[in-house]
Amino acid sequence: MGSKENTLNAQEIASHRSTSSCWIVVDGKAYDVTTYLNEHPGGAAVLLKQAGTDATAEFRKIHSTDILKYLPKDAYLGTIDAATRAALPISSAGAAESGGFLVLDTPSGETAGMKELPHISDIILPNDFEAAAKAVMPLKSWTYVSSSAHDGSALRGNLSSWQAVKFRPRIFRDVAVVDPRSSILGAASAFPFYVSPMGQLGRGHPDGEIGVVRALARRGIHGVLSTESTAKMEDIAAAFAEEKRKVAGKQKGIAMAIADEVRPEAQLHFQLYIPADRSIAVQRIHRARATGVFRSLWVTVDTAVLGKRSADRKLQAAEALATSPELAAHAERAGFGLLSHVGSGQINASLTWDDLRWIKREWGGPVVLKGIQTAEDAARAAELGVDGVLLSNHGGRQMHDASDALSTLLEIRTYNPEILKKLEIFVDGGCRDGADVLKAVALGAKAVGIGRPFFYALSAYGEKGVERCLDIYADELTTGMRLGGMPTISDVVPERVNASRLLNEIWRPEKSRL
Repeated sequence: MGSKENTLNAQEIASHRSTSSCWIVVDGKAYDVTTYLNEHPGGAAVLLKQAGTDATAEFRKIHSTDILKYLPKDAYLGTIDAATRAALPISSAGAAESGGFLVLDTPSGETAGMKELPHISDIILPNDFEAAAKAVMPLKSWTYVSSSAHDGSALRGNLSSWQAVKFRPRIFRDVAVVDPRSSILGAASAFPFYVSPMGQLGRGHPDGEIGVVRALARRGIHGVLSTESTAKMEDIAAAFAEEKRKVAGKQKGIAMAIADEVRPEAQLHFQLYIPADRSIAVQRIHRARATGVFRSLWVTVDTAVLGKRSADRKLQAAEALATSPELAAHAERAGFGLLSHVGSGQINASLTWDDLRWIKREWGGPVVLKGIQTAEDAARAAELGVDGVLLSNHGGRQMHDASDALSTLLEIRTYNPEILKKLEIFVDGGCRDGADVLKAVALGAKAVGIGRPFFYALSAYGEKGVERCLDIYADELTTGMRLGGMPTISDVVPERVNASRLLNEIWRPEKSRL
């Protein structure tokens, strides 16, 4: 490595652009990724399109530099000087080609005859952001965000579950002023919903995670940061803390009546994928703790392997074939999930309940298990002293035909109601109306996580879009409280909803004994 440190030049780097020798430059450092082509989660075609160029700009749209630790040990070739870097061609894959460093192609809406991006004032419902985002997002990015497992049945189940629960409004309640404030793990929250962790927000907009957390800080709403963020967690935490300082002591937020006009401070939590190498997990835990910003650790437990993201697989195969005939075998591997957006070392199929001990020890604060899908596992989590569980099927992206979160919540209410008093229960998946948040709260949830609408809002309108999406959910929630006769969150009780349809379909142990 030492000799290459001083001898690498632009001409040499630019000559390595094939499957037999593929070099790229990121942040002034050259890497030989030839042996990594068949392992790259985004596919070999992505790297080949960046080969021999300065791929920094495209890389930063998707990844933080933390991801480079997953490259082979001998991939690093050396640091190049400023003159060499200036002489390198800049990756132009995003200008005209499909693919690029995971996020470069024609806006997906163009092929579907979509109109230009509507003015943000036209966005009235959370679902409106989806159509707007599709008009401007690159096809690969759109596919990544919108795709689900298999034929999409789990995602459809998530969406329809909210409509299966009906409100039972009460009249003659004084709702001139309503108070939607709640708390999450002991920290006050302006509303009983939060922004779910979403990986690689830079795919949608340069603002990425930093734009999201700034919007959260101004609205007093909680959010959970993904391990797979585009920016470094330290930079995101710093931006969040700085924005909170800017709004401290000022009354910000949407024009609505809150009981005493005091909006709680926003809070961040950290979502963790446990990689195969425990030392990496421990390092991430310590880094998150050291920021002093993240109030709790949300450990994802439903990703022993990645689910079958059918649309992603088809797109990766097509991209490989379009890039080079040499990638035909690569395309076939993509169809069987041998390529994905997460490398094999980034998740861990060997985790057990015993791992909770060291996770809790290293973190030293509140821990939430993200991805609980049965009442039995929720009960086990309570026995082991976790602080919360997130009932979730990963947005319909993991297990085919997995139960929606509301059904799992009803399972708990039916068979293990004591859990509701032992820990905090969160739900996510498919909530597309702020009033629907009240349905989950009425059934015992502490708060509802919302994901894709915020990814779409960010992609279409940047930070301003995230703010508008937060405001829409908040407005719908408070309107629901008024129309339902629920002045405060404590008035959002089981009697305010009718969940009979979902109850009729939940798991019954007596019917499972064949």
